[in-house]
Amino acid sequence: MEPLYGNTHGLKAEQNKALRALYRRRIDRQTFISAPVARELTELSRDTGRRIGLLVDRQGTVDKVVIGDAHRVFLPDLGRWRAGEQRFRGLRLVLTDLRQIGLTEDDLTDLTLLRLDAVAAIAVDPGNGLPGTIQWAYLLPPTDDGSTPRHVERVDAVHHWDLDWLDFISDLENQFAQPTQLRQVEEGEGCILVGVSMEGSRHAAQRSMAELARLAETAGLQVRDSVLQARKKLDGRTVIGTGKLQELVVRSMHVGAEVLVFNRELSPSQLRNIAESTDLKVLDRTQLILDIFAQHAKTKEGRLQVELAQLRYRAPRLALMPTAMSRLTGGIGGRGPGETKLEINRRRATERLTRLERQLEEISKQRELRRARRKKNRVPVVSIVGYTNAGKSTLLNRVTRSEVLAEDKLFATLDTTTRRFRFPEEREIILADTVGFIEDLPSTLVQAFKATLEELEEADLLLHVLDASDPDVEHHKGNVEKIVAELGLADRATMLVWNKCDAADPVEVDALVRRHGGIAVSALEGTGLENLLDTVEHALFRGALAR
Repeated sequence: MEPLYGNTHGLKAEQNKALRALYRRRIDRQTFISAPVARELTELSRDTGRRIGLLVDRQGTVDKVVIGDAHRVFLPDLGRWRAGEQRFRGLRLVLTDLRQIGLTEDDLTDLTLLRLDAVAAIAVDPGNGLPGTIQWAYLLPPTDDGSTPRHVERVDAVHHWDLDWLDFISDLENQFAQPTQLRQVEEGEGCILVGVSMEGSRHAAQRSMAELARLAETAGLQVRDSVLQARKKLDGRTVIGTGKLQELVVRSMHVGAEVLVFNRELSPSQLRNIAESTDLKVLDRTQLILDIFAQHAKTKEGRLQVELAQLRYRAPRLALMPTAMSRLTGGIGGRGPGETKLEINRRRATERLTRLERQLEEISKQRELRRARRKKNRVPVVSIVGYTNAGKSTLLNRVTRSEVLAEDKLFATLDTTTRRFRFPEEREIILADTVGFIEDLPSTLVQAFKATLEELEEADLLLHVLDASDPDVEHHKGNVEKIVAELGLADRATMLVWNKCDAADPVEVDALVRRHGGIAVSALEGTGLENLLDTVEHALFRGALAR
């Protein structure tokens, strides 16, 4: 027996039977709704006093029969939608209209968020239950300003509706797909970046969105669009509000995106609400960074640290499974050493957290022994710190003639790398390359990488490497100094290194050096390194640090 969905309580046996019989009705593929089916639908609606909805597929088959109250219909879960060649869901919604007011805002919201082919409301004559005027709506491709228009129109009667439905919906889907037909298909999920700027923070938000785009590309996502919304205050449920979410749904259909990436950490309830409202995969900034860390961690310690950070992030979100979390995990945002732990319950997650913390504590003790030996041998330690992608690993490679991975990607280095360097006068130092910092570094990451960052505590000198070619370099400088201070190292001797001077305006570089001090170099070309090493040697062995 075919199921009825929604408000079925109190239906008479003959009403129940008649409603189930709707599943056996067939509509010509080229017709939106046939006159006999429309009449049967409106007469049943008048008889029951309830609004009735039919979900019809493109073969003309009734997929679901939904019963509401006199005002609205609550649709059941239609299953997971995926971006692809067919950009709409392949279902149209035909509703009865007992109050003869046409489509409601709830109907239009369902059209957008559920990616329905179209939605129509058929007026019910209160006297005889016959079908009257029809109001129907469908989505249009987004405009250049990012808005998502819907076209709504009226038809006098079902007998006067000569629409060729199959041709219409095929043409509409082609309009949505047109911008992406010329785009080369590349590996990786398509995403839309989503940011919010509060009053007075527009420039900061734009800078943050540019960094989010780099994070997304580093993680392997294909950035298809970027949306920055100005708000006076955040929406507690969805951050950006229902209206903007509807725009994003249509935009995702237009550009072929399956992922929304938010430029802030979302609460568990916000993740759930956005995922359930849009049927898209949802990532926040923390999750994106965790995924990059999972890709780049190579050593046992690095992998343990990533798993620890992932578990700390996911622990409060385990309650969301299996609905919202099924959209949040797998692939980007869900890989790495911790991905097999996604289905563990809270108790097992807590046990795993305890074990990881114990293992990392052991590693920390081993590091402490190695540092003690170095201290006994009186080998100075110089730690290289800086904003991610400032060129720290390139500098280490150039100075020590090593082959540490150095890529034009964020967080290319996660595991601390140490190399010995010998000065001409048989003096040695240890150069340590550390993980790059980033603005608003999630606290879970700082905690998880505590063992790695402990290397900084034993440093005799910090080389703060900055990307002189970055227009936001002074802002990045402040962020790194803030994190260094939070680690209790604000009083540590620090030398500024203005890297990538080959790619920067010489006048700007000179101004930075005059304003903040430090040395201008190009680690890539080797420019200025001799001066840098002379300055380091003098500071460690002949200057104030040597005393």
